[in-house]
Amino acid sequence: MTAVQHLRGQTFHGRKGELENQFRYAVDYVLLDPTDVQAPRLFSHNAANLTSVQDRDHGGAPKHGRGVDWAHEVLAAHDLPLGKILLLTQARVLGHVFNPVSFWLCHNAAGDLCVVIAEVSNTFGERHSYLCHRDDRAPLTREDTVSATKIFHVSPFQPVAGGYQFRFDIRPDRIGIWIDYSAGAGGLIATLTGHLHPLTLRRTLGMALRFGSRRVVALIFWQALKLRLKGARYTSPPIPPADEVSR
Repeated sequence: MTAVQHLRGQTFHGRKGELENQFRYAVDYVLLDPTDVQAPRLFSHNAANLTSVQDRDHGGAPKHGRGVDWAHEVLAAHDLPLGKILLLTQARVLGHVFNPVSFWLCHNAAGDLCVVIAEVSNTFGERHSYLCHRDDRAPLTREDTVSATKIFHVSPFQPVAGGYQFRFDIRPDRIGIWIDYSAGAGGLIATLTGHLHPLTLRRTLGMALRFGSRRVVALIFWQALKLRLKGARYTSPPIPPADEVSR
């Protein structure tokens, strides 16, 4: 069995353009192989527990996901390398979860990271995934930048326009993910960085005591309030894209 890893990371968001806003928060993620899970007593896969990861939360519509089977189908549909797939995500805490973005880390048969599926959810109950890989299907390195066109509404204070630049530095002991969103003179920089450690009972309790995604949702709405007070224009969510996955 494969031990679940814990990422006690830092996320940074910095808004670009005339209306500035930035924040940096600590955040808890777990990294696991959904087909082969070894975890401490208070963490479960597809079972109720203090903390857990549920397949229905990933790989498809929220609450109706199909887990890693969905990721395999996406790779096959796009003729991409098939190998071990790991999921980097925030865990449920006492049954509650909201993941602004989770990452399917997809490897080839040789064990090299070749594809990342960035699974993006918004607070309106919608989801869209961006398929990140090199055009030549070669392994992704920390020097590679992958582009994607933004077609999914995330923040009511940002347009559905422009594009993303993704960069990934995924190591056995460390995670580094950088997302640069640009639209005209605006956009934002978002990062997730931190070191990986085996998920122990102590670390599991720590995740729970920090309230998991309940804290994440509270911080999202706090930042939204700050933007409104600064005069940011609110945009109602448009119809979500018909395609589940795009580049």
